[in-house]
Amino acid sequence: MKLYPAIDILGGRAVRLLHGKRDAVTDYGDPVDRAKQWLDAGARILHVVNLSGAFEEQNDFPRILERIASLGVPVQTGGGIRSVQTVKERFLSGADRVVLGTVCVEQPEVLEEAAALYGGKIVAGIDAREGKLTVRGWTVTAEEDAFSFGKKAKALGITDAVFTDVGRDGALTGVNVEATVKMAETGLNVIASGGIRSMEDLEALRKNNVYGAILGRSVYEGTIDLTKAIEEFEC
Repeated sequence: MKLYPAIDILGGRAVRLLHGKRDAVTDYGDPVDRAKQWLDAGARILHVVNLSGAFEEQNDFPRILERIASLGVPVQTGGGIRSVQTVKERFLSGADRVVLGTVCVEQPEVLEEAAALYGGKIVAGIDAREGKLTVRGWTVTAEEDAFSFGKKAKALGITDAVFTDVGRDGALTGVNVEATVKMAETGLNVIASGGIRSMEDLEALRKNNVYGAILGRSVYEGTIDLTKAIEEFEC
């Protein structure tokens, strides 16, 4: 199972949000310093998100992404991507993989074009609250069902998806194994996100053959030791 330590960036800082709420922020300092910390712990890929972009705020994310990518680690990045041009800019800034979220739902032609251009380097970001897709920094609930959207993404040639249970994100309440396994029935390689708090959560995902897991507040707060998790689940 692949592990993706997360660095969510808001206002130039590494943060975690509770349930994705803009006003429920915990600041964890300089994002480049955090990237170095996760690399020192053995991380093989990082998940770096432009939260400012997701909330349509001005930011210096491209430069921060360049600095993190220059550390020599593959970077999977998402947040605030509204066009194929922005996808191209992320790759120019050093990203290895780009996650498309809101734009997948609101402009499916962008997902289709990006998938045609970049193939397996494009990842679908499927964020859900009680089974329904959420968009625009999780502030809007769409009508579409998350599972049906996953099937559409797979049909376009997308192979991987980050599946986030928005109701659990940042809360350390435990991963939604059932919904994650259900999403995997689309045929996508599913990277679980939201609520992961312990090695037991990771074991539950592994037992169900889940492809990967994003680690956020759990590694920041120490409820999961990243080095030990990598040794047990990746090696």
